[in-house]
Amino acid sequence: MTRRVVVVGAGIVGLATAWQISRADPDVEVVVVDKETAIAQHQTGRNSGVIHSGVYYVPGSNKAEMCRRGRAQLLAFVAEHGIAHDLCGKVVVAVEDAERGALQTIAERGRANGVSCDLIGPAALAEIEPAVRGVEALRVDDAGIVDFGGVARQLARLVTDAGGELRLGAEVLDGHEGPDGVVLETTTGDVHGDLLVACAGLHSDRLLATMTGEEPPVTIVPFRGEYHRLTEGARDLCRALIYPVPDPRFPFLGVHLTRHVSGEVLAGPNAVLALDREGYSWGDRSWRELRAVAGHPGMRILARTHWRTGLGEMYRSLSRAAFARALQRMTPDIDADDLLPWRAGVRAQAIFPDGTLADDFVLHTTRRAVHVLNAPSPAATAALAIGETLANRALSLS
Repeated sequence: MTRRVVVVGAGIVGLATAWQISRADPDVEVVVVDKETAIAQHQTGRNSGVIHSGVYYVPGSNKAEMCRRGRAQLLAFVAEHGIAHDLCGKVVVAVEDAERGALQTIAERGRANGVSCDLIGPAALAEIEPAVRGVEALRVDDAGIVDFGGVARQLARLVTDAGGELRLGAEVLDGHEGPDGVVLETTTGDVHGDLLVACAGLHSDRLLATMTGEEPPVTIVPFRGEYHRLTEGARDLCRALIYPVPDPRFPFLGVHLTRHVSGEVLAGPNAVLALDREGYSWGDRSWRELRAVAGHPGMRILARTHWRTGLGEMYRSLSRAAFARALQRMTPDIDADDLLPWRAGVRAQAIFPDGTLADDFVLHTTRRAVHVLNAPSPAATAALAIGETLANRALSLS
């Protein structure tokens, strides 16, 4: 009897999963369900388009393993299908001596993960990025940029070419998982399947609770990442990818400068607590969501511990001059007038009840389903590897 797998989420991870399922077992029916009327409308279509190298991640973690494996698969995929990309490399810049230790830790992790990277001094840094100032930097050859929207569109074509179905504009209203399969009640009708893979991003924790009635091990907290683009006259301040040494207390990489496949140079993102699950601007707010966030025990612990950091992120969101000052630590010649508005994304960041922000991919398996509960950056880079893992795990369920 033909099995049917329902994939919730038409972002890059959901589409990669659907494609990997069809490759692993061509006899399986695949249906991708998404509430939006087009694919890649959230994290996939609202990021900086960076191919991550795997330099930051703890060796042996899901992020480290899947980023490296997924990067190799991604490069082969975009080469085969003619999708725009450029392995331009990046620098991670220590602007003061106090950051050298953290930079050394990143270098050690990168080498352990098989990343081509080297510590360099100010003179070598100036040759790579003349506008950047720092006491030391990590040159990372394995990083680059790609059109992730183009990757998602090609994956969608491959899924439908293999006989899969994209059911867009189908918001999940309810559902349940039983001993013999799953049922999703959507705005376009019920969807039945033998198995479920949930790649629901900002709504992933709630989908798990809806399907099983169980309390999710993590809760999604939305952090808005706002970007600016540099004016045409300021684009020469960034040749490739320029990153600061990140704060090790948080799973964010800090405000950075990146070339984009469109030709733009992007500055950002920050990490501002969004006022709604899909809070792409200050005007997007939900009192229900705010009450839920404020009432979460882990969020209260996080707020008490890091309120100054949170206020700083809010200030940089509201003040272009403050945003520019964050960039000036690495690139002194950037001015607030060099920054023009660009789109924002919202990071689906999982938090544990003790206030710890999840710093690895979190996958949760039930009898009939696999739920992705935390897959922020580098999930786009790692998508083909994540999809392969999800496909194998789902198809192994009874």
